[in-house]
Amino acid sequence: MRPFLFLAAALAGSLGFLVGRAAEPTRFTSGPARVSLVELYTSEGCSSCPPAERWLGQLRDAPGLWRDFVPVVWHVDYWNRLGWPDRFSTREFTRRQYDTAAAWGTNSVYTPCFVRDGVEWRAREVPRPTAPRSAQVGTLTVAYDGATLRAEFVPGAAEARGGAACEVHAAILGGSIVSKVTSGENRGETLKHEFIALALKQGVPGRDLALAVPTVSGVPRHALAVWVTRRGSHVPIQATGGWLD
Repeated sequence: MRPFLFLAAALAGSLGFLVGRAAEPTRFTSGPARVSLVELYTSEGCSSCPPAERWLGQLRDAPGLWRDFVPVVWHVDYWNRLGWPDRFSTREFTRRQYDTAAAWGTNSVYTPCFVRDGVEWRAREVPRPTAPRSAQVGTLTVAYDGATLRAEFVPGAAEARGGAACEVHAAILGGSIVSKVTSGENRGETLKHEFIALALKQGVPGRDLALAVPTVSGVPRHALAVWVTRRGSHVPIQATGGWLD
């Protein structure tokens, strides 16, 4: 074989290998034991929120992260009127908090508000959000290629007997974020954020769900959080996730 033909063949083989590697999806799985979904509703415009975010942010180094619990931080928009428009806040996340509160039988919401497995939770009263590992609820497995997600849920015996249809919820999270606040209640503060929800989609187990990583400035790290609920419910049955970069 001529040298340049050999080189071309070698390059073609290398490129084919790289394309194959790039197409390989990232996979996460929960195992059968319950993994808790820990949520925080917060805002950069709320003066009482930074301590709550610092508490949750330290869980980045907890050994049970992704294995025992999956954290998601929702920034709401109802504090934006105080002079600092939180760039991570959305009306969608505010509506989610109101819907969750309505399931508790109340129309009022507040920040910071912790929710664990769909229930209001005073998280700082316990050392770590360790899941009740004896609860065998089923296995949630996720494959994600950066644009499309597919989740499969195999319910445990108790969940299978319930027979209710399930929904998949998937959120792209941002981490290692530093935000300098120049107005409002937190004027002059430098806030550090972890596990901030940047995008949220719902779908059906076993079907492809379009979910791209949004381009947001000042977000150096991303993660994926996925959980499954009964259709129309905010109470998670199982959760999984992990770092994407």
